[in-house]
Amino acid sequence: MFPVTSLAREERVSVLFDELAELTGQRNAIDGRIVDLVAEIDRDQLWAAAGARSVAGLVAWKTGVSPARAQTIAAVAHRYDELTECVAGLTRGQFSLDQVGAVAERGLPGCDSHFATLAQCATVAQLRTALKMQPRLPDPDPEPADRDDEDDDGAEAAAPASAGPVASITSTTDEHHTYWHLALPHPEAAAFEAALGSHRDALLADWTQLEPGQRPPMPTTIEAFLRLITAGWDAEAAARPHGQRTTVVVHVDLADTLGVLHGGPLLSDADRRYLTCDATCDVWFQREGQVIGAGRSTRTVGRRLRRVLEHRDRTCVVPGCGATRGLHAHHIVHWEHGGPTEVSNLVLLCPYHHRAHHRGLITITGPAEHLVVTDAAGQALTNASLARTPTTPPPQVAPCRGPTGERAQWKWYNPYEPPPPTTN
Repeated sequence: MFPVTSLAREERVSVLFDELAELTGQRNAIDGRIVDLVAEIDRDQLWAAAGARSVAGLVAWKTGVSPARAQTIAAVAHRYDELTECVAGLTRGQFSLDQVGAVAERGLPGCDSHFATLAQCATVAQLRTALKMQPRLPDPDPEPADRDDEDDDGAEAAAPASAGPVASITSTTDEHHTYWHLALPHPEAAAFEAALGSHRDALLADWTQLEPGQRPPMPTTIEAFLRLITAGWDAEAAARPHGQRTTVVVHVDLADTLGVLHGGPLLSDADRRYLTCDATCDVWFQREGQVIGAGRSTRTVGRRLRRVLEHRDRTCVVPGCGATRGLHAHHIVHWEHGGPTEVSNLVLLCPYHHRAHHRGLITITGPAEHLVVTDAAGQALTNASLARTPTTPPPQVAPCRGPTGERAQWKWYNPYEPPPPTTN
């Protein structure tokens, strides 16, 4: 009884593993073909004609994959002509996209053959470990070093500006709090601490003026930080009451519909519409060189109207974009053509797609409740993925058994070393 059950289980495992290896090889080969197509799109920059902001954005939109997966595909496609052996292994179904993507994202120039050999037995995690062992390339344009290690006062020579730390800000969220992690170089950190200390002192001064029996708990650093945020917010709101980007003064000739910047050059039709679409803008109409009046004051999008647009659109309305910051309020029927500043004639666009529309790369027609966005070829853009039922058989490739799964013995591993530079 037991031997029969054990044998049946082994046969079942063998059948399942064989099918898994066959499907894995076909998946890798299909990913390789996708990389071929994306490389051609990237080479000819066809992603811009479709209204996408980048080739990775086009891949995420058209294939329905995550942005991280799209970045991996774009990274391999960008180095398609350089990583010939790795891409060939992907097309044969031998390597996975994640294996080749790790090499494309972190591999040094000329590492194709080295990591193509290593990928035959190494997992993605092992490949990333090996990639970390690569030597760091020197700065191609280093700052000229001082002649002496120390200056006349005995202080150490200053480090090159390119070696300075990079500022960053990240956040994580749980059920009750949002945690912000702020990394600042020392000069910016000193300015931040000084501003925070100034607001803390102001809160403390107000606190000391209260009667002892009426004083709340002593102000904390958190309250000082929130006061700093509120002060900056109020200052920005006072400077830009409608949330627009800038103030533009444009003179428009009614006879020829020509726009000229105040004290500046002649504007093209696309630039004139772009600048006057969502900005704090003074428009002066002229006829035969004589000023005859100013533009309508209701052209700008007020704060309340913008809140309605943000609640309705949420993101950039171009399908596949999803941008949420720095959005512009765009008139579907342009203001200079009589378009009203109303909810039905306004949509939110990111700066990239706003400029792309005014340059004729994409077309936006309304009203906003039935918006239609088309590319340069006149085809309507949609959020739906391009995935469809296959009409061709799967690739005929060998089954992919995957890496060997052995424990890596890094003490015997020789990291990749780039070849020495050639000298005359």
